[in-house]
Amino acid sequence: MATATKTPPGADPKQLERTATVREIGSQAVWSLSSCKPGFGVDQLRDDNLETYWQSDGSQPHLVNIQFRRKTTVKMLCIYADYKSDESYTPSKISVRVGNNFHNLQEIRQLELVEPSGWIHIPLLDIANNPIRTFMIQIAVLANHQNGRDTHMRQIKVYTPVEESSIGKFPRCTTVDFMMYRTIR
Repeated sequence: MATATKTPPGADPKQLERTATVREIGSQAVWSLSSCKPGFGVDQLRDDNLETYWQSDGSQPHLVNIQFRRKTTVKMLCIYADYKSDESYTPSKISVRVGNNFHNLQEIRQLELVEPSGWIHIPLLDIANNPIRTFMIQIAVLANHQNGRDTHMRQIKVYTPVEESSIGKFPRCTTVDFMMYRTIR
């Protein structure tokens, strides 16, 4: 049983994107849920708003399915959970499964979350410490704090590593670096 890598409260995984080492690829996937209350579904899970959330509506385990159209390299999942706001709706045990489809999913991580508050970074690495390649990721909420029935998840982000150019290494340039070229003469 592993423990998730916690970021300091309020630390945003978008800071990782700014370093140009990872890229969020959740928009390239098809998302589905085992159940949801009306108005608390995938749109709220992916809207970049920490005040909205997915709320399940059924028996456990509660499932989030993330399916890619082609085999995709995934380095990390980031889940936002807030025990202070969600109390018994907060997940306490999560399983992460990967595979080609629903019929061959294999658990690669199982996490115990103790009153989480903030972003939880879950590395998805193989035995050789390389990012996994998969068609599908399934996040299963196996238990909630205080034996809660339904669950809340506020945000989920999926990250792939940024590949180096095959032509050669170019300097990492940011928008600020290109500001001097924005004027049309």
